[in-house]
Amino acid sequence: MKEKRTNDNPVLTEQNSRRKFLQHAALTIGGGALGLSAGQAIAMNMGGYGGNITSSNPDYKSLDFHNNYWARDAMARIQGDLEFGKQKFGWYKGTVRSVRPGHKNVPFIGFEGFSYARLVDNGDGTYKKLLREVGYYTDLATGEVLDTFTNPFTNEKVKVVHIANDPFNYVIGPYYPKPPTYGKLNVKEVPDIPMYLPFQDIGNGQLLLQSGIDLFYPSALQPDKWPRESPGKMNQVTEMFNYVLNKDDVADKSKTALYFSGTWNRITPWLPWMLMDQADGHCHYDCVMGCYADESALSPQVRAYAEKHHPTFFSAPDKWEEPSLSSLEHYALEQKPAPPKKG
Repeated sequence: MKEKRTNDNPVLTEQNSRRKFLQHAALTIGGGALGLSAGQAIAMNMGGYGGNITSSNPDYKSLDFHNNYWARDAMARIQGDLEFGKQKFGWYKGTVRSVRPGHKNVPFIGFEGFSYARLVDNGDGTYKKLLREVGYYTDLATGEVLDTFTNPFTNEKVKVVHIANDPFNYVIGPYYPKPPTYGKLNVKEVPDIPMYLPFQDIGNGQLLLQSGIDLFYPSALQPDKWPRESPGKMNQVTEMFNYVLNKDDVADKSKTALYFSGTWNRITPWLPWMLMDQADGHCHYDCVMGCYADESALSPQVRAYAEKHHPTFFSAPDKWEEPSLSSLEHYALEQKPAPPKKG
């Protein structure tokens, strides 16, 4: 039986409630803005246009992007499979670049990972997405998963801490999620706003969906406790997604899962295990991604490493569990601050 992780860190608790709002927003409204209400974020990112309140049994053939129940089911089929209980495989691979003032941006490490997800019908017009995911840092030349790494910017040999998020769950529904209260600082009532997906018909029988999220929030790795790992008191993060889908599949109700290819980019502080001592600069992940019917895209090196170190990640969770934390929050809970740098 998996041990339940407790979370008594107030910074992590606040982040977890905020993330439930923002991670859904990132996948549905084309962006998020920390501290904005759901309505304000939608107005900023969608030109003030939300979806329409419509029938809970949408006509998929209509491709009615402004139909909030159509949007719910389209997003559910992208993120999982409406044949409830069936798993869906996701994959991503690319490089991590350094962005330093006064220097050329260069890839310094590879990155590859995968996820498995399944959907559960809540019976109230919403679906739970249950997911676990891993992401491994790899050698640029060989693709081998790294356990240690010589930081090219400090010449220090460091232990690599990979991403292993178990679980990373949220709810998909026909309305945007309500924003968190931020410790009861935000008490304004926000009306239900129908969901809208900004699909574009790009020809050749394909649809494009772009989404993203911009975050600025207190770091789980505060510099007074984590001076070598911390980026500072705040995390500044952007994630950008592009999904390319088959138009006929999107319109076909018999397609309970939608397979796609696309890109994922992330701008984030230096990885904590790099021990950058709050140096200026940040990381830029540049990856291809997709959801496919099998694991053919997975490299032999990553498959072998996952089978040895994370075998449970080849299946999605069977039930909802809390909390759902990001890799930085897992780092704060599972790692110890590095000792001061010698010399």
